[in-house]
Amino acid sequence: MKLMSETAPDTARAGPGANLPELTVSELAQAVKRTMETNFDRVRVRGELGRVLIAKSGHLYVDLKDEDATISTVMWRSNVQGLTFKPEEGLEVVAEGRLSTFPGRSQYQLIAERMAPAGVGALLAQLEKLKQRLAGEGLFAAERKKPIPYLPRVIGVVTSPTGAVIRDILHRLGERFPRRVLLWPVLVQGPEAAGQVARAIEGFNKLQGALRPDVLIVARGGGSIEDLWAFNEEIVVRAAAASAIPLISAVGHETDTTLIDFAADLRAPTPTGAAEKAVPVRADLIQRVTTLDGRLRNGLVRGLEKRRTELRAAAARLPRLETLFQIPQQRFDRASERLNAALVSNTRAAQSKLDRIAARLRPEALSQDITRRREHLARTAARLAPAMQRALITHRKHLDASARILESLSHKSVLARGFVMVHREDGTLVRSAKELNPGDVLDLTFADDRRKAIVEGGAEPAKSRPKPKSGAAQGDLF
Repeated sequence: MKLMSETAPDTARAGPGANLPELTVSELAQAVKRTMETNFDRVRVRGELGRVLIAKSGHLYVDLKDEDATISTVMWRSNVQGLTFKPEEGLEVVAEGRLSTFPGRSQYQLIAERMAPAGVGALLAQLEKLKQRLAGEGLFAAERKKPIPYLPRVIGVVTSPTGAVIRDILHRLGERFPRRVLLWPVLVQGPEAAGQVARAIEGFNKLQGALRPDVLIVARGGGSIEDLWAFNEEIVVRAAAASAIPLISAVGHETDTTLIDFAADLRAPTPTGAAEKAVPVRADLIQRVTTLDGRLRNGLVRGLEKRRTELRAAAARLPRLETLFQIPQQRFDRASERLNAALVSNTRAAQSKLDRIAARLRPEALSQDITRRREHLARTAARLAPAMQRALITHRKHLDASARILESLSHKSVLARGFVMVHREDGTLVRSAKELNPGDVLDLTFADDRRKAIVEGGAEPAKSRPKPKSGAAQGDLF
């Protein structure tokens, strides 16, 4: 009894549900997480993007909201890389994934695996915004367009290898003008399509040699805007604009327009139309060449006939050959008649001149002429020696007279009479005592030798100076 009385108050305090198991906070959070993920394992939610954050890890964190509620949404990096648009605040989207909780904050969130703009209107708005931005960069400018080669040697095609597009292109090329075709197989729809198409364009541009295409065709069949969205991706548009090889876009039907159409060098309404724009019709070329060949041959024949007719008409107006040579023939005949007589007369005159010269070339006449010239030379030589002797005597007399005059005018004769020539050390001649200063070194030149002297300072009275000897220079300083 005592035991019951002691436990009764505890039962009363526990109240209803006292038999429920006790859970920790973590256990309760995990239980809620399992329940939510089980009941909402796959949901699609439509709403407006609020806060948008792409973490450094690459994960996307956004708030998906409507007028009355907000749900936190997470998209992992592997799924973010497959997005075909840039998430921005205010954009209405449809997110597909599963509900889960974040136990650390006791809140539920949507783990999004896919996300796309809600409706065609949102896609078109996003498309127009991207188009304006790329156009502002000049990617769609007409001056950037390259001409399509008239007859390409190799054609590169970027499309799906399993669709009807490649068969239509090959069939039309075979009909018009068979060319070598290189196919770069890619996906043309889905999250990986844009990257594959861009890499295909870049890969064709890196090819060298015989495999490098002369023109590229990027093609896809028709579809909805979502189906064609890969060709609106910025990576594809930039790859098409940067292609050094001329590029023809053929995406969708004639009424479909994608951004690659603006960046391409030429847009074709359909893949078949792209093949038609890539090559001319071989049969038409053959017909045209045949027609031009026929016109050329006919023109050559007509030209030859015309020249032949003109030549015949000109020949008819020319004088006859016999008439042209009549007067020259007469002149030749007359010259021939005078030639024999002239040769005989010339020969006789030359013989007469030779006889006169030969008469003067007889040995007796030459011997007499040599004797006369030798006698004249002997007489001239006999007169030459006395004439040279007389000339030498005359010149010697003139030389002696000049030498006596030179000696009489020389300063040496003046020095011999007792005079002295005074020079400074630098060789300048001293002409006056006023030019000298005490301490100057002088060079004295006598008749028989040279001496050095130094000018002393001060001047003696005139009466104490000795009288100069007869013949001494009055300007002596020593």
